[in-house]
Amino acid sequence: MRLPYAPRTPPASAPQSTRDTYAAMAARRRPRPLIPLDLALLHSPPLAAGWNHFLGAIRSDTTLSPALLELAVARVGALTDAVWEWRAHARLAALAGVRRGVLGWVLRREGVESLDGEGGEEVEGMGEEEMAVLAFTDEVVRIGSGRGVSDAVWDRLRAVLDERQCVELTVAVSMYCGVSRVLVALDVGECNGLPLEVPSEAK
Repeated sequence: MRLPYAPRTPPASAPQSTRDTYAAMAARRRPRPLIPLDLALLHSPPLAAGWNHFLGAIRSDTTLSPALLELAVARVGALTDAVWEWRAHARLAALAGVRRGVLGWVLRREGVESLDGEGGEEVEGMGEEEMAVLAFTDEVVRIGSGRGVSDAVWDRLRAVLDERQCVELTVAVSMYCGVSRVLVALDVGECNGLPLEVPSEAK
């Protein structure tokens, strides 16, 4: 990482608020230890506390299926070259049932138009839900310079997700765009430049 990591336990001189932040982050990660991203964020305990609460809600309190959520996050990692994000969430997507062929397609960074219509490519496990989520994720990642989410892509998403899920997916994709920027800018986990590969857990 571009900075030394924060200590894994709060310094003896740390105020109670910092101790509470460490405890909350450790509780969310349990039984795993704090990860490098946590130890980067803990340079600023107030930001780490807010981040932990917000990400905790995205991870645990949405109504999105784990497979669709992890597929969207993995796509963000692939599109932004955030290797740590890709590795973590492609593995979780695979464990949630996303097929190897789908994850392999995600790494190719093509648009879903290559799958649509007569003569479109067929990918095992790639249904309308997956295509709608990936098309939407692509447009959210690329928002800027006058670009937004097209009506066609939005209508496609609304055909497979309800109102709450549309908001949850929008927030999740947007937040993980921010996560990827932090990971890459600080080189958290020393992953920058490493290859993105389909995880071994994928079937």
